[in-house]
Amino acid sequence: MDPAKLAEAVSYAQQHETERPLDLSDQEVIFGSLLGSMPTRRAKTNGVVIYKGYVVAEFGDTGAVDPTYSVAKSMLATVAGVALRDGRIASLDQPVAASVKDGGYASPHNAAVTWKMHLQQASEWQGEMFGKKDDFIGAAQFGKGERKPRELKQPGGFYEYNDVRINRFALSLLRVMDKSVPDVFQQEVMDPIGASSSWKWVPYANSYVQHEGKRMPTVSGGTRWGGGMWINSWDMARFGYLWLRGGQWGGKQLLQPSYVKEALTPSEHGPDLGYLWWLNTKGKTLPGLPSNAFAALGAGSNTITVSPNHDLVVVWRWHSGNSAEFAKRVIAAIK
Repeated sequence: MDPAKLAEAVSYAQQHETERPLDLSDQEVIFGSLLGSMPTRRAKTNGVVIYKGYVVAEFGDTGAVDPTYSVAKSMLATVAGVALRDGRIASLDQPVAASVKDGGYASPHNAAVTWKMHLQQASEWQGEMFGKKDDFIGAAQFGKGERKPRELKQPGGFYEYNDVRINRFALSLLRVMDKSVPDVFQQEVMDPIGASSSWKWVPYANSYVQHEGKRMPTVSGGTRWGGGMWINSWDMARFGYLWLRGGQWGGKQLLQPSYVKEALTPSEHGPDLGYLWWLNTKGKTLPGLPSNAFAALGAGSNTITVSPNHDLVVVWRWHSGNSAEFAKRVIAAIK
């Protein structure tokens, strides 16, 4: 790599920190009333660049364990891949109600929801999770993310970015795995890829459920209402590298290649989204990057950008602007 151009890329990233306050005191204004804890202070912008398996750049406090917001959705998709691998989910096209009998899919409307619909944010699941309704109506509950009332559509035919439904999906994964999602993620993903022990998937104060006679935490797909995945940049980079390598690590296939391929294929409805991974097939999500680039995107912004064409993983946290801007500058430094 060209060291001068790489230094320019890092300098660009350092100069584009998020405008969100260091104490994250804007959380409830943006997202609505909290259900879980929040840190009292975040790190400043930081990141790690992995090229051809080598760490070629690092800046800022990359060891800081901070909420990564909706990057957790891509992590939930990974847990779903483990469930499919292990036969806990027979088919992604199977209705969730076939294996989850806790009442969440008892209505005729919800009975039609499949695992794939959850993964593509097209479930239209109807209900309430931990005091938040799926309709996202009301500024007190949902902050600037509130929406106007609309007619509920049939499951599978309409996309909506909706964390209540994602939280239902996470609980359903707990039901079929017979253990908490953080335990599955640690044992089947993070330990095998050599992640640290510093990350934690924080539940809401009221998101504990009974399963098989045990009290278990069920977690969220983000930090919209507090809690969520709190993690450092190095562990995010390892996670991104697992997906860059098609679900393989150290010669072991942690995710089925067919699942990885499906997960990185755009859904029929909505934006350029696979199974809770943002895609670039239309060139709009990551402008200037190849069409097969993909990303895990979280508010803040907290991002993992992957470009298979360049054997590249870029973690960039607490930044402003599109993550592709940093990645493009890194790519320009490749000789």
